[in-house]
Amino acid sequence: MFVTGWRAVVACLALCAAVPAAHAAEPAPPLGLRDAISAALARNPDLREFAFALRVEEARRDGAALRPAPEFTAELENVLGTGAYKGLSGADTTLAISQVVELGGKREARISAASASIDTLTSARQAAQLDILAEVTRRYVATAELQERLRLAERATTLAQGTLEAARLRVQAAKAPHVEEDRATVALERSRLDMRNLRARLEAARRSLAATWGADDGTLEGRPMGDITGDIYALPAVQDFAPLVERLQRNPDFLRFASEERLREAELRLAATQKRADITIGGGVRRSQETKDIGLVASFSMPLFAGRRAQSAIAEAAARRDAVGAAREAALTRARASLFALHSDLVEAEARVAALQSTVLPRMEEALKETQYAFERGRYGYLELVDAQREFLDAQADRIEAATQAQLLIAEIERLTNAPLANP
Repeated sequence: MFVTGWRAVVACLALCAAVPAAHAAEPAPPLGLRDAISAALARNPDLREFAFALRVEEARRDGAALRPAPEFTAELENVLGTGAYKGLSGADTTLAISQVVELGGKREARISAASASIDTLTSARQAAQLDILAEVTRRYVATAELQERLRLAERATTLAQGTLEAARLRVQAAKAPHVEEDRATVALERSRLDMRNLRARLEAARRSLAATWGADDGTLEGRPMGDITGDIYALPAVQDFAPLVERLQRNPDFLRFASEERLREAELRLAATQKRADITIGGGVRRSQETKDIGLVASFSMPLFAGRRAQSAIAEAAARRDAVGAAREAALTRARASLFALHSDLVEAEARVAALQSTVLPRMEEALKETQYAFERGRYGYLELVDAQREFLDAQADRIEAATQAQLLIAEIERLTNAPLANP
């Protein structure tokens, strides 16, 4: 299977340690998919943002755990008036400390909501890691496809070179017009142009792959990237559709819905605590300027109609919670439909690859050998040989296209199901 060792690869989601730098002069070894995924998960710029977002949520949780701070109050009475109260000479002074006493479990509800927010962010990070894994796989497959197309172009160039040499001999022996040599020369030059174009596209694809781990110069650990080692023709047996549907529930996208639902439940509990009003108690001392006496003061306050005022916040939190369930069901319905389409396309793509490998290509290769043999002995003309070569090369290109399509479909299915497609 092209995407091998999925379980080991998924383990990389939790192991994103930094990779030591290597010497720039040494070429990198051949690049496997696991190596590419490990590098991307360790250095992908998008994933770094989650570390800072997590620190933000942890700071919010610490803030939610704080109790209301005591409040110090200083009051002056009978000041800046007239007569006996002119200036500050008749001022009465009161110094007091008050404290809000939270009732109804508000502090615990705040902590629970903040912790649920961290869980939601963790699920989002897992989904983002899975997105990166899938994107690396797509770019890796695209690079492997261009490598195969370049090999096919090299073979096409070899065939064109052989055709030119055979046509030249026929022209020199006066068995064919000179135009055959000219046409063979043009065909060879076009094959070389195709090779040059594919080399440029391959380099662009390698740089695109390296960008997933933040290297815009197409390097890995400071060294030139090695050749892609993936075999796009190694395909797993297609599983039935029903087991794949069961795996959808384990996808981080849907686990994120569960985390968000817990967050909304915590927010609903927090809103419900507002039905019980907090009280504020205080105490202090008061000094009378007129009598020079000092006395104690005490205070108590509580807002009225707290339960009525909390109803709107409770209704809003309940609606947000219910919306998560509806969104989850809608997403699951869309995912099932997408999975069915991907599964059907994969069955078709793998059947196409199997037919090309087992039946079409062997017969076309044999036909090409026979046509070349007949051409060299003058029984077939240049057009018959070129047609046989074109049909053979087109069939090879169809095989590459079908295998690439199958590998991309496998990557999409594994992204949806968060599990390897091949049977253990």
